[in-house]
Amino acid sequence: MDQFVIKTRVVGVDIGIDTTTFAIVDVRGNIIAEDAFPTTDYPEISGFIAKLSDSILVLVEENGGYESIRAVGISSPSANSRTMCLENAANLPWKGIIPLATMLRDRLGLAVALVNNAHATALSEHVYGNAHGMNNFILLTLGHGLGSCFFSNGVVHLGADGFAGEVGHTCFKLGGRLCGCGKRGCLEAYTASKGIVKTAQRLLEETDAPSLMREQERLSPSVISKLCDKGDELAIEVYRRTGDILGAGLAIYASVVDPEAIIFTGGVAKAGKWLLEPTQESFEKHVFHSVRGKVQFLTSAIDEQVRTILGAAVLAWEVKEYSLFK
Repeated sequence: MDQFVIKTRVVGVDIGIDTTTFAIVDVRGNIIAEDAFPTTDYPEISGFIAKLSDSILVLVEENGGYESIRAVGISSPSANSRTMCLENAANLPWKGIIPLATMLRDRLGLAVALVNNAHATALSEHVYGNAHGMNNFILLTLGHGLGSCFFSNGVVHLGADGFAGEVGHTCFKLGGRLCGCGKRGCLEAYTASKGIVKTAQRLLEETDAPSLMREQERLSPSVISKLCDKGDELAIEVYRRTGDILGAGLAIYASVVDPEAIIFTGGVAKAGKWLLEPTQESFEKHVFHSVRGKVQFLTSAIDEQVRTILGAAVLAWEVKEYSLFK
């Protein structure tokens, strides 16, 4: 009689714009071992895949061996979980359509699933975080870009071709700011990191009012939020303007999908009340009246260092098992 071995671990991978992190995760979501390398060191996708596969092999062999690993889940910006490809990434060095999951599977000999980073974060929140028990919610990732994913009736809504939830690339202002995707006026161009800095720069040009922002060598959302804590009125105005735009955009989103909650994650969300209060005020002003007052605004309680990796690991448990070594 054939003996079946129950594999008790998966590998979760988070491809970030600056750093790629990967970890071995057990059935309870515990991280057994973790490592990372600079994404930016590999401008060619073939070199990146070779580095990632070799690094995973080393980590696995040092921590229980290949026979314990069921599958690999990968989170990345611009990933399509239907095609298992990176598709026209705006913020990564590899352009066009890249069959990343297939490329890594062929090198590792294990099942590999690929998902957008917002989708991975939503999976993590649904299993381990504030969305546990929710069937309908929106997950936002606010950082280099503005990503989102929404759960509908307990499952991720992907759309016909896997691109559902790209609220960051909906047009907020006709003929507006140039976005990294190549279009103008995208919501992301006003509410992600670069957009917030641009708002600050334009505000400083509009007025001669004093501000500690003028003294900074380099502006960033983090720097601006710290100046808000010090009472800098122009810094506070930067986030007020950002929140006003973000809230209006989210009001359209929520009017369409009717969520229980909107969960905010990412570096920009660390601005806390300076961003979330004007966002919620604008949201309630613009949202459909039957939804008004019913949507919770929440921030993630999961450690950001592992949030996306855990989501990628959740996906790895769901993918059909495959191995060249059975």
